[in-house]
Amino acid sequence: MPYHFERNRPGSLHADYMLSANLGRTIQAVRQAVCDGGKLIRWLKSEGYREISVLGMSLGSWVAGLIAAHDPNVSKASLFLTGGSLADMVWTGRATRSIRRSLESEIELADLRRAWGPFNLENYAHRLARPDLDIQIVLAKRDTVVMPELSESLLRSLKNAGGRPQVLKLNCGHYSLGKLPYILYAGLSLKRFLSWVDRAPGRRK
Repeated sequence: MPYHFERNRPGSLHADYMLSANLGRTIQAVRQAVCDGGKLIRWLKSEGYREISVLGMSLGSWVAGLIAAHDPNVSKASLFLTGGSLADMVWTGRATRSIRRSLESEIELADLRRAWGPFNLENYAHRLARPDLDIQIVLAKRDTVVMPELSESLLRSLKNAGGRPQVLKLNCGHYSLGKLPYILYAGLSLKRFLSWVDRAPGRRK
């Protein structure tokens, strides 16, 4: 992820340039993350790996979802704490209030939705619902960062497109998912989801 960990900008305590009120920079950063994911997948394929899974949490779930939507090499996608519209996530989430305050005097939510439309996973529902892609979605019922209604909207879009995502809803918040016992439930669910089983005759693990 751009601006994360060793890719962080000097002097920054968090990845503030990945998602910000600078619309163009956010577009560039998310695009870079998706492109880097695609490059990694191509390298794995060149090394002989045949089954590719992607996993993303929170903002990373948007990146993982976009990679899965655009790259047919992805066979499984696990999206933790995800939603459809990134614009609505910023507008309604507790963790992004400062971004909204910077934006709302200059731009309306409808305009932000159009600007960040390429990041709305609901726009790729048919791609994510393709028969050769398995999707797992892990949600927090008391999430105040990615509001539950945004997650439910994405689920409806996937199901309307013919998808059958595996869904786990936990009675926790966005950050408490990382605490006991919720992290155990999520981890066990992920382990089961990522266990490769032949889904069609002649398909090898």
